[in-house]
Amino acid sequence: MAGYWIVKAGPVRDTEAQKAYIELYSLVAQRYGAEIIAGRGRIETVEGADSPRQFIIRFDSFETAQAAYRDPDYQASLAFAARMSDRELSIVEGN
Repeated sequence: MAGYWIVKAGPVRDTEAQKAYIELYSLVAQRYGAEIIAGRGRIETVEGADSPRQFIIRFDSFETAQAAYRDPDYQASLAFAARMSDRELSIVEGN
């Protein structure tokens, strides 16, 4: 079964950190075959706290999604992600 990263993020606070995060994320995404399947369009939060930036990222398997998160390049990106915005990330198995 596929694996997904579900990301909910607040507004960008630091655009330089965002650029550094994207650079490292791009390496990991290519390495693990990540595909953003949602998050480039409109968002309506109908329950819970509003997160103006939300993404669903698909991987071939749950294990691949876990491996991508644990990849040293992605772990290095987390310091930039923390400066960039508040966020939550879950790894979910699905179809």
